Amino acid sequence: MAELSNTELRWGVVGPGRIAHNVVADFHGRGNDGSSGQMASGRIAAVASRSIDRARSFADEFAVPTAYGSYRDLIADDQIDAVYLATPHPQHLAVGLAAADAGKHLLVEKTFTATVPGAEELVAAARSAGVFCMEAMWTRFQPVWVEVRRLIADGAIGELRQVRADLGVARDYDPTDRLFDPAQGGGALLDVGVYVVSLAQWLLGNPTSVSVTGKQARSGVDGEAALLLSYDDGRAALLQCSIHYPLPGGALLVGTEGSIEVLPRFHHPRTFLLRNRAGDVREVTLEPRGAGYAHEFDEVHRCVAGGLTESPVMPLADTLAVQRILNDACARLGVVHAEDRSAY
Repeated sequence: MAELSNTELRWGVVGPGRIAHNVVADFHGRGNDGSSGQMASGRIAAVASRSIDRARSFADEFAVPTAYGSYRDLIADDQIDAVYLATPHPQHLAVGLAAADAGKHLLVEKTFTATVPGAEELVAAARSAGVFCMEAMWTRFQPVWVEVRRLIADGAIGELRQVRADLGVARDYDPTDRLFDPAQGGGALLDVGVYVVSLAQWLLGNPTSVSVTGKQARSGVDGEAALLLSYDDGRAALLQCSIHYPLPGGALLVGTEGSIEVLPRFHHPRTFLLRNRAGDVREVTLEPRGAGYAHEFDEVHRCVAGGLTESPVMPLADTLAVQRILNDACARLGVVHAEDRSAY
């Protein structure tokens, strides 16, 4: 493992696509939404792409010192402490295994891998190597959700009984687009469905049964899905996702003494409404730093500095539980994903 500075992690970015651009802009304190804020701790020290030109362009844009034309070269760099893995889902396993074997800490974009066996293999490798590993579910670290979780724990809405959430985007069909390409792990569930499932699993725990309905896109990926997560004690989560049409992106948490409505879009919110049984409403607004991505990096830095190999907020057990729900739902819709072991 690379020797760690007392004050910062030296990050390598693997896969300089759209999400990496947004994340690194926010990391440097200039959010992709035009906002500004405090920089995340640590620094971006290198970027890798299969195209050296693409890597150099990213490096120039964000003043990253080193650009590599292969993932292998970045993983071999002993000046890199941690890898932010932002390639398509099927590539996460091969690159993540190599990074863990090289002693690099890992922040892996969602969905964690393309398959359940792949997720289990990567989790086992990270644990065996003793490196920190976390799925990049930035939602859990947003100031609104930190406060919402505190309110639920304090009994502000009584016992939480139902979670309702939706997230959808309207994309014109294009078989070459990652969202519609089976080889790149396309489909609604692995792209936007991960948000609604992860939210429900976080708040309610692992369901006892899952029901799903939906429809494939022309390329064979899941274009839309609706899920019912059921629990032995009658609790439930009602979830929707789509890449065919927009959905509001709100979340409603219903308890025995009130409710919390997180206003769209719930996965990076700024405002929620707290209602009591009498119908009184309190509106709360909490702004994230920048666009909100820096908070998940803060969690990585905090955990690594504290000698932790997993986040207590986004533990690997939750990642595995969510992966199982997603892949099971995909299979019921006739969609089977595969890992790209040739990616590294």
